[in-house]
Amino acid sequence: MFGCAGCGAVLTTAVSRVAMPIHLADTHWETLHPPLLEAGSYAIDPAPYGPPWRHRDEVTAREAAERGRFAPFDRLSDGPPDSILLAPGDLRGTRLILERAGGYCMGIDGRDGPNLACPGCDLPVGTRIDDCGCWQVVRLVPHAVVRLPGPPERPLMDWAELLATGALWHRLSEYRDIPAGAALAQVVVASGGAPVEVAPGPVAELLGRALGALLPAGPGAKRLDLAGPGVGEPAADLVLVPVHPQTGAMWQPRAGAVPVPMDAALWAALAFPPHRTRLPVVGGLPAGVERDDPLPPHPCYPFQPSGNAFRYTLARMPAVGEPWLRTIYDRGC
Repeated sequence: MFGCAGCGAVLTTAVSRVAMPIHLADTHWETLHPPLLEAGSYAIDPAPYGPPWRHRDEVTAREAAERGRFAPFDRLSDGPPDSILLAPGDLRGTRLILERAGGYCMGIDGRDGPNLACPGCDLPVGTRIDDCGCWQVVRLVPHAVVRLPGPPERPLMDWAELLATGALWHRLSEYRDIPAGAALAQVVVASGGAPVEVAPGPVAELLGRALGALLPAGPGAKRLDLAGPGVGEPAADLVLVPVHPQTGAMWQPRAGAVPVPMDAALWAALAFPPHRTRLPVVGGLPAGVERDDPLPPHPCYPFQPSGNAFRYTLARMPAVGEPWLRTIYDRGC
């Protein structure tokens, strides 16, 4: 639990810490987004956030690297790091600072800095964001809040428990182009610029076309496949593995393949696709029987990982400074 540093008032009942959501790497423009985090959970963003902003001419390469940026940028936040993220519904006892409630068209986008204040002491304590094209989230200002005694955090679940309870499946997976773009960046870096041969199936459907466009073809290709809890370790050079949703730690293979991190919800969708009832190849439904199990929907166009999430992820990896990868970064996916 967190409270106001000025007067100690309770600000949120969220008690369970989770890893930083990968979906922050991008948004869907002019779309009303759901809350970024599940109710009762919070995450801590180590990156600086909010004003003041510094133009790239005012920031040295070393300062940018200390803030986790290794590729060119227009402006960089010089705000405080370690803001606490939570779902708007978990916020308690605050008022909106109306003069800081600017937005695009359907809500507040946080452009004016902290827009939430504690009614007891009037201290600005956080920023609410809920405009279209933005994940709904509240960012508590780290120096304006304190930890309060409260219920214990949810115990860490092991991989077997995560699979058994269905904790790897959540509704944000409908924005799967965002974690796919982040995973694509991780695969490209892990490839070292060599060709990548993608195992047939869900992984090829998700990343095959994009990898074919970004990396060269030819001999000596590295094989990419899926590995993880309940799936095992196939013979491959690179394996997509899930990131623990609570700790942010990757599942580690034992067979020597290079692990490539992937959002756990997207990984679970690839590893355990939903069952689809199939009709016989010949014959059909009996006369007078109406179909009540529609065929699975097919997209109107091939799946494309998020280009913004791809570049967002690369820009935060030191390897982007290598000439071959910088060329890919500048070209985009």
